[in-house]
Amino acid sequence: MIDFGGRRVVITGAGGGLGKALVSVFHRCDAFIVACDTDAADLSAEEIGERHRFDLLDEPAIRVACREICSAGAPAAFISNAGWTRAETLADLTDESLRKEIDLNFHGAAIMSRGLLPSMRDQPDGAAFVFVSSVNALAHYGNPAYSAAKAALHAWARALATEEGRNGIRANVVVPGSIRTDAWTHRLAEKPAVLAAVTRLYPLGRIVEPAEVAQSIAFLASPLASGITGAVLPVDAGISASNLPFLEQIAT
Repeated sequence: MIDFGGRRVVITGAGGGLGKALVSVFHRCDAFIVACDTDAADLSAEEIGERHRFDLLDEPAIRVACREICSAGAPAAFISNAGWTRAETLADLTDESLRKEIDLNFHGAAIMSRGLLPSMRDQPDGAAFVFVSSVNALAHYGNPAYSAAKAALHAWARALATEEGRNGIRANVVVPGSIRTDAWTHRLAEKPAVLAAVTRLYPLGRIVEPAEVAQSIAFLASPLASGITGAVLPVDAGISASNLPFLEQIAT
């Protein structure tokens, strides 16, 4: 049983599909949830104990939020969940979208983790960073700027794990495949058959649910994972372990 005993857990992107699942899972694990998202996000869930609205593209706002969060108590965990992409291929990228996707998916997460880090050091039960990445960081599935930013998160987590371990800090990465959230809405609007086509590529024959990813994140943030740091955990229905279409071609 994972039990945070009322300790503070900071979650970015808390109003999104995976974010809402994280709020629900951490609430069941008796965490005090510090939810962060933009002004437009729905942070009305009763499980949320504290709300902060800012944009990860706004560096001064991130720093203010970190000061406010830490002034109320040291976080036991920071779940860097917020992310966004629209440029599916290199041809879709502009200079502006390249900067935006790198800044949102990596730079904002790095700035926020640095802002929270001093208060998270040297706690009796330690503290954890969990960065939500993507299989795009492991191989190319499209979205090149997003993928580069997520790969940068892996290096950032390794740096935290290596340099801050002596201060009771753990840092790990969860790598989802496609998740059944509203992030698929724009793709399905353009190509209604795309989800069915994509699921055939996964060994489990489906994409993962938000709760499955959230439960894995809660484990890595919890004392049950006290000896795990610098790790990358795929929660991806098997796609990063395989090339199922290739296997099917040579085996039939």
